Amino acid sequence: MDTHSRSLIKTATWRVTATFTTFVIAWALTGSLTMGLGIAGIEFWAKIVLYYLHERIWNSTRWGTK
Repeated sequence: MDTHSRSLIKTATWRVTATFTTFVIAWALTGSLTMGLGIAGIEFWAKIVLYYLHERIWNSTRWGTK
Protein backbone atom coordinates (compact mmCIF):
# COMPACT_ATOMS: atom_id res chain seq x y z
CA MET A 1 0.00 0.00 0.00
CA ASP A 2 1.34 3.45 -0.91
CA THR A 3 1.86 6.04 1.80
CA HIS A 4 0.12 9.41 1.57
CA SER A 5 3.50 11.01 0.80
CA ARG A 6 4.14 8.65 -2.11
CA SER A 7 0.66 9.32 -3.50
CA LEU A 8 1.26 13.07 -3.24
CA ILE A 9 4.61 12.88 -5.07
CA LYS A 10 3.11 10.67 -7.80
CA THR A 11 0.24 13.13 -8.10
CA ALA A 12 2.57 16.13 -8.42
CA THR A 13 4.87 14.59 -11.04
CA TRP A 14 1.95 13.35 -13.13
CA ARG A 15 0.20 16.71 -12.87
CA VAL A 16 3.24 18.60 -14.18
CA THR A 17 3.47 16.23 -17.16
CA ALA A 18 -0.25 16.27 -17.94
CA THR A 19 -0.65 20.04 -17.46
CA PHE A 20 2.28 20.77 -19.75
CA THR A 21 0.63 18.61 -22.41
CA THR A 22 -2.68 20.46 -21.94
CA PHE A 23 -0.87 23.80 -22.21
CA VAL A 24 0.86 22.84 -25.47
CA ILE A 25 -2.39 21.55 -27.01
CA ALA A 26 -4.40 24.61 -25.88
CA TRP A 27 -1.72 26.98 -27.16
CA ALA A 28 -1.52 25.16 -30.50
CA LEU A 29 -5.29 25.17 -30.95
CA THR A 30 -5.93 28.77 -29.88
CA GLY A 31 -2.67 30.36 -31.00
CA SER A 32 -2.72 32.28 -27.72
CA LEU A 33 -0.06 31.82 -25.06
CA THR A 34 -2.33 33.50 -22.49
CA MET A 35 -5.26 31.23 -23.32
CA GLY A 36 -3.03 28.16 -23.19
CA LEU A 37 -1.74 29.15 -19.75
CA GLY A 38 -5.27 29.91 -18.51
CA ILE A 39 -6.66 26.57 -19.63
CA ALA A 40 -3.66 24.71 -18.20
CA GLY A 41 -3.99 26.57 -14.88
CA ILE A 42 -7.63 25.61 -14.43
CA GLU A 43 -6.95 22.04 -15.51
CA PHE A 44 -4.01 21.77 -13.07
CA TRP A 45 -5.99 22.54 -9.91
CA ALA A 46 -9.10 20.59 -10.86
CA LYS A 47 -7.29 17.43 -11.83
CA ILE A 48 -4.70 17.40 -9.04
CA VAL A 49 -7.48 16.97 -6.50
CA LEU A 50 -9.33 14.39 -8.59
CA TYR A 51 -6.18 12.35 -9.26
CA TYR A 52 -5.18 12.24 -5.60
CA LEU A 53 -8.66 11.07 -4.59
CA HIS A 54 -8.64 8.50 -7.40
CA GLU A 55 -5.28 7.11 -6.20
CA ARG A 56 -6.43 6.89 -2.58
CA ILE A 57 -9.69 5.14 -3.51
CA TRP A 58 -7.86 2.56 -5.63
CA ASN A 59 -5.25 2.16 -2.91
CA SER A 60 -7.95 1.33 -0.37
CA THR A 61 -9.51 -1.50 -2.36
CA ARG A 62 -8.16 -5.01 -2.65
CA TRP A 63 -9.87 -5.70 -6.01
CA GLY A 64 -7.40 -7.04 -8.55
CA THR A 65 -4.60 -7.69 -6.06
CA LYS A 66 -3.11 -10.98 -4.95
